[in-house]
Amino acid sequence: MRVVIADTEIRFVDYPFAGASVYPDGVIAVSAITEADPGAIRPHLRTVTGETLFVPAEHRRALDDFCRRNAIAVHRCLDIWADLLEPFLDTWFDAEDQQATEARLHAAGLGSKEIAEIRGRVERAMMSYNFDSMLWEWVHLDLYDLLSAANGVLVRSEAQATLGDPVELYRWAMSIAERAGSI
Repeated sequence: MRVVIADTEIRFVDYPFAGASVYPDGVIAVSAITEADPGAIRPHLRTVTGETLFVPAEHRRALDDFCRRNAIAVHRCLDIWADLLEPFLDTWFDAEDQQATEARLHAAGLGSKEIAEIRGRVERAMMSYNFDSMLWEWVHLDLYDLLSAANGVLVRSEAQATLGDPVELYRWAMSIAERAGSI
């Protein structure tokens, strides 16, 4: 994936996620962007349609400048997918940490049953992504990782298949990501 950040638009080249408005190549104009987070672990922007589009980390400063130039709000939002994917990290969380994660997810409007259903849907693919692949990520998995797993990156084909159609998964994942509010 490459991006070209111009004065009033961002061009995406070889964007890897089927279902994205910029897949495989596309342009987002300033008018289509509601907010961005250049400082996130994976810099991204949010569109008026509720889509999260990722920008490579080496463009962090350019994205920040783009936002300032075009009066785009810079917000740090709850990383709802990081919280949902927490059980698939190669680490252990005590009860207090797990309760804090659950509280953030509940505050975003997800009930315990829905959290369990979401995690159940992605479990095989995320376990394959992080453990079968020997990635052994222990700090952070997020929406980008889930979408990468859906593309077959680091995932066994039988585990990838459990996610279903990548375009449908993309839409479903974005609808969940949209439920996160500013922190």
